[in-house]
Amino acid sequence: MPDYGHELLLGTFITPTAHDPARAVALAELTEDAGLDIATFQDHPYNADYLDTYTLLTWVAARTRRIRVSANVMNLPLRPPAVLGRATATLDVLSEGRFEFGLGAGAFPGAVHGMGGPRLTPGQSIEALDEAIDIIRGVWDDGEPGPLRHKGTHYSIPSMRRGPRPAHDIGIWLGAYKPRMLRLTGRKADGWLPSLEYIETPGMAESNQIIDEAALAAGRHPREIRRLLNILHVGFSPVSRGLLQGPPEQWVDELLTLVLDQGFSAFLIGQDDPEVIRTFGEEVAPALREEVARERAKAGPGDVPGGGPKRPAAVLARRHDTLDYDAVPESLAAKVVEPGDRAYEEVRHSYSHTGSPALVIRCETADDVAAALAYARGQNAGISVRSGGHGISGRSTNDGGIVIDLSKMNAVEVIDRDTGRVRVEPGARWGHVARALAPYGLALSSGDYGDVGVGGLATAGGIGYLVRQHGLTIDHLVAAEIVVADGRRLRVDGGHHPDLFWAIRGAGGNFGVVTAFEFEADEVGDVAYATIVVDATDTADFLVEWGRLVEAAPREISSFLSLFPARGGGSVTGQITLVYAGDDVEAAQNALTPFLGVGPVLDQQAQLVPYHLIVAPAGNRHRGQGLADTRSGLIGHVTRLAAEVAEQMIKSGAITVMQFRSMGGAVHDVPADAMAWSHRTQEFSVLAASVPALAARMDAQWARLRPYLDGMYLSFETDTDPARLLDAFPEPVLTRLRSLKAEWDPDNVFNRNFAITPEFEGGDDGAGAEVQPSRM
Repeated sequence: MPDYGHELLLGTFITPTAHDPARAVALAELTEDAGLDIATFQDHPYNADYLDTYTLLTWVAARTRRIRVSANVMNLPLRPPAVLGRATATLDVLSEGRFEFGLGAGAFPGAVHGMGGPRLTPGQSIEALDEAIDIIRGVWDDGEPGPLRHKGTHYSIPSMRRGPRPAHDIGIWLGAYKPRMLRLTGRKADGWLPSLEYIETPGMAESNQIIDEAALAAGRHPREIRRLLNILHVGFSPVSRGLLQGPPEQWVDELLTLVLDQGFSAFLIGQDDPEVIRTFGEEVAPALREEVARERAKAGPGDVPGGGPKRPAAVLARRHDTLDYDAVPESLAAKVVEPGDRAYEEVRHSYSHTGSPALVIRCETADDVAAALAYARGQNAGISVRSGGHGISGRSTNDGGIVIDLSKMNAVEVIDRDTGRVRVEPGARWGHVARALAPYGLALSSGDYGDVGVGGLATAGGIGYLVRQHGLTIDHLVAAEIVVADGRRLRVDGGHHPDLFWAIRGAGGNFGVVTAFEFEADEVGDVAYATIVVDATDTADFLVEWGRLVEAAPREISSFLSLFPARGGGSVTGQITLVYAGDDVEAAQNALTPFLGVGPVLDQQAQLVPYHLIVAPAGNRHRGQGLADTRSGLIGHVTRLAAEVAEQMIKSGAITVMQFRSMGGAVHDVPADAMAWSHRTQEFSVLAASVPALAARMDAQWARLRPYLDGMYLSFETDTDPARLLDAFPEPVLTRLRSLKAEWDPDNVFNRNFAITPEFEGGDDGAGAEVQPSRM
C-alpha cells in the first residue's frame, strides 16, 4: 500500500482525567511547545472520571495559539448532530481554524443509554452516523440557499438556519474498524482514525483496501481520505523492546514504514508522560519529517491503488475546459481546490471582491509556490496571488484563472529580540502578527485592520496606526524571500539583488511572489487609543481643522478620519481615530485633547491598551462583501479648496465613505529614492468608496478632487486605468520599474496588480506589454 501523500500531522492522544484537570491542559500546552501539530482527547461523557471533552477542547484552544485540537473521537449518540455542527464550527472560528473533528458511532451503548441516549444496534449506529455527517456538513454550508432540512431514520431537522461556516475546511475523521464503518469512511469521511492496538480483522492493508474501494465506488479519489493512527503503547528506551518501544531512531524507522507502506500520515501517541511527548516532538518529529520528505522526493509521480477519478463526478463536471487539471504537479495534488470542491466557497472570493477562479492552489511552502507558478504559466492562465484575502484593490482573486493562495504560509518568528528582527510569512494576518510580537514588547506599523494579510500590504506600503511615529510598514523591511517569474527562489536585501529589493518595496506584486519578509520591529507596548465622533455638517471647516491639528501634533500621534454621509435627515458624521504611540498618560492626554475642539462631539472614548488589541483580527468571511469601488490619492495638506471639494463629495449622494489617513512624521525621514514608494512629502492619504451602481457618479466627483492630489496608494485603488501608474510611481520611478520588469518578469506574468509593463532596451515594450484592465 503506497503513501497517500498527505503532510505529516503529529500529536498526542491525551486522557482528560477529571481528578487532575490541569494536567490534561498542561500536556496540550507541552504538545505545542514540543513542536507537535495537534492535541486530541478521548471523549467518554458517561465516564465520571473524565472531563467533558468538548468543554476541554474550548479551554485548550484558548490556552494555545498554534496547535490543532480534536476529540478522539467524539461520541455522537450523546451529542445531537445539528448542535454539534454549530458547536464545532464555532470552536473552529474562535480558534482561527484549529479544530479538527474525530467522530465515532458511539462505543459502550449501555453507558450511552444510561445517560439518556438511544440504545442502538451496531448497524443502527452506523446509519445514524451516516445521517449525522450530512447534517453537520449541512450546518457548516451556509452558502446553500434556504434552511437545512433533513428527514431520516434517526434524525429529523424540520427547518434550521445554517451556519456559522467554519474558519477552515474541517476534516471529519471516523474511528472505524469493521467493514461497514470502513466503507462509510471511504464514501463520506475525510479521514480514518483507528487505534493501532485495536486493528485486528480486517488488518491495516485490508482496511485501507476497503476504504479505497468504497471511495472509488463513490467517485472519490482514495487520496481524499487521510489515514491517521492512534498508538497507545509507546515508550523510549536505550534498546528495542517492541514496536515504538526503543530509541528515537527506531521510532523514526518504524513510523516511516507506516507512512510509506501503510499510507498513514498522522500519528497520535497515547502516552501522558511529558518526557515521551517532548522526545516525540523534539527528536522524532523533525527526523521523521526529513525522512518522509527525502523518500517522497525520490519517488516518481504515481497514483493510489485502483486508479479512478481524483474527484467525484460532480466536481469533474464543474472543471473549466481552459485548464488541464490532471497536469497539476503531484506535490500540489492535495493542496488544490476546484470549483466543485466543498472548500471552494471559502477560497474563491476576497473579503472585498467576488471571484470564480478555475483553480485555487493553497501553498504551504516556497517550493509549492514555485510549482504552482510553473503550472499556471504552463497553462497560460491568469494568475492572482492572495495572502490574507482582504483585497480592496481586487487583484487577489479572478474569474477563470488560477489563485495562488498563501494563507497557509502564516508563520511569525522573532529572530533576534535585541535588534527587533522578525520573520513573517505572507499569509499571516496583521492581527496575528501584532499578537505574536506583543510578548516581546515589539510591534510593526501595519494598517488599521487585523484581518488584512501581510503579503499585499508589505509590498505596497502600509499606512497604519503607528505611521507618524514609526513610518510605513515597508520602511521596516530589511530582507525578503521571493519566487520570481522564472521559478527561482531568491533572498533579496541591500546586498543581494538590491534593485529587486528596491522594487518590491512599493511595487512588489509586479515582480514575484514574496514568500517571507524580514522586518525590524519597533519597541511598542501600550498605546493610547481614542475615538471621537463629531457632527461634521460643516465638513470643510472640520477637515481643515483636523488636518491642521494632525500636522501640529507630536509624532506619537497618528490619526485616521472617516466621513459618512447624512442618513435619514441626520448630519454628516466624522469618526476620528487617534493613536498615541506611547504609554505616557499625561503626554497622551495633552496630545489628544485638542481634537475635541474640531466640531460638536457626539461621542468619545479613550483608553490605554496593548497595541495588539487595536488591530485584533475579526475573523471575517470572504464573500466579496467589502468596498467594491474605491479611489485613492495622496495630498500634501488639507487645504481649504481641497476640503470644500471633499464636502461637496460627501454631500453628493455618490460616496459611501471617505477616509483620510495621516502620514508625515517618520514617513518623511526616508529618502524618496530609497525604494519604489517615493511619496515622502505628502501628509495625508485619502480614499473614497462607493457601490458599483454609483461608481460613475463617484468618478465624476473624484475628478474634481484630482487637481489637489499628489500621488496614489495602490492598495486602495480599484481603477485599472494604466494612467494611474504615474500617480503611484512618478518619474523617474516608473521608468526604472519598467526596466527592472523587463529584467525580472519580461513576459509580464505578474500583471494583475496594476501591471507595470516591461520596457526593453530601445523602448520596445515587448509582447507582454499590454495592460489588461480586467480582474481575471
